[in-house]
Amino acid sequence: MCCIVICCLVLDMCFIPIAGLYLHVVTEPELVVDISRGETLRINFDVTFPALPCSMLSLDAMDISGEQHLDVKHDIIKKRIDVHGNVIEARQVGIGAPKIETPLQRHGGRLEHNETYCGSCYGAEASDEDCCNSCEEVRESYQKKGWGLSNPDLIDQCKREGFLQRIKDEESEGCNIYGFLEVNKVAGNFHFAPGKSFQQLNMHVHDLLAFQKDSFNVSHKINRLAFGDYFPGVVNPLDGVQWTQQTTYGMYQYFIKVVPTVYTDINGHKIQSNQFSVTEHFKSDEVGRAQSLPEVFFFYDLSPIKVTFREQHVSFLHSFTLPILHFLFFSGDHHVLISSSEYL
Repeated sequence: MCCIVICCLVLDMCFIPIAGLYLHVVTEPELVVDISRGETLRINFDVTFPALPCSMLSLDAMDISGEQHLDVKHDIIKKRIDVHGNVIEARQVGIGAPKIETPLQRHGGRLEHNETYCGSCYGAEASDEDCCNSCEEVRESYQKKGWGLSNPDLIDQCKREGFLQRIKDEESEGCNIYGFLEVNKVAGNFHFAPGKSFQQLNMHVHDLLAFQKDSFNVSHKINRLAFGDYFPGVVNPLDGVQWTQQTTYGMYQYFIKVVPTVYTDINGHKIQSNQFSVTEHFKSDEVGRAQSLPEVFFFYDLSPIKVTFREQHVSFLHSFTLPILHFLFFSGDHHVLISSSEYL
């Protein structure tokens, strides 16, 4: 009788966790071939450059399809920071005063009452109707022509906005740049570098003449880098990584393998995202040639294999069978003990 009571108690104890085990959610991974086409890839980033002012920092993106985004400004915020990392100012684009929204008189000169203004582009106009009403617009016109702006003080708009003075004021500052890029879902790269970028004779060039400086420090800390939205369990290996520049010239490179990932929760909601792995490399140039501009490159390629994660409950059969096996195992052991006792 005592054995029956004990067995019943053990059986109850085995079946009590069944409900909890059945309600427990597990995540099952699966590998499939990625057959998606024509999609875009969202790159979320937050990077701090403690020794490179926001006025000098630019971001470019390009891919193997030939698409380029030079000196990207949309969907990006730059925060000026002091030597202690404290935020001085946050802004979305450029430096200097805002451009003149109400035109003044054409091609410079003093503003007279009721006159309109269409600032000169200093030879970089694509047509007679083009106007450059800010220093930034002059620089962009030069960029489209493939020209460098050697002396901003000779440009009325730059002089009026105090372009060079602002660069000098920011000389000891750093910059925190964050936002996102929306790019084609093909191999490519994005990079941070000093100077305004443009294409010249099919070459990617950065205009540094306006900054009147011969060395730049691209030491940096990656606060966050993610390819897509967050999903449970994701690990972004570059979060918190930092690098300190030791030489005047050279390029720091991150080589990233992006793995498309789909996470489906218990309610059937899908999160389309990515995971990635990374290796790092510093490309040094001891000679110090002008073309070896200090830059931080992120080269990314996509895996042809997609990982799918699916949340699901433990099957009822599994939940039911496990306690029974435990019970049978315990009962068998107990029977052996009783038989042994009787034998003794």
